[in-house]
Amino acid sequence: MGQEKTGRRDENAIRAVGAFAGGIAGSGHVCGILLGGVAVISSLYSRGSLDDKENPRLWAASRTFLQRFEELAEPFGGINCRDIAGIDWRDREAVREYYADRESTRRNCIQLVGEAAYALGVLLEEEAAGEKNDQ
Repeated sequence: MGQEKTGRRDENAIRAVGAFAGGIAGSGHVCGILLGGVAVISSLYSRGSLDDKENPRLWAASRTFLQRFEELAEPFGGINCRDIAGIDWRDREAVREYYADRESTRRNCIQLVGEAAYALGVLLEEEAAGEKNDQ
């Protein structure tokens, strides 16, 4: 979604965030949806080298997205994958059931992906409008 919103297509960026699934390499830690959203924001506002000046929008937009994600994830018990998906990603049988059963906690992830993508899209539009006003 972030690449669509920014008009960019970079398969290497998609590959770079592949291990975010399952809460960072299947650990159940911080949800990959949140990490992916912050990665999109970073791709827009972070510096490309240590010699470049950091854009302050990086931190403001990242914090805003984090706050919005926390609100979206609250009904699931937190921002960790283990809370949202409720699965041990190292348990192959549990993973099979997660993907095979439409009524599994996978529906939580699907719902959260949609809501977070929408929130990120709105945030990126707000940031773009703010950039125009700053110029």
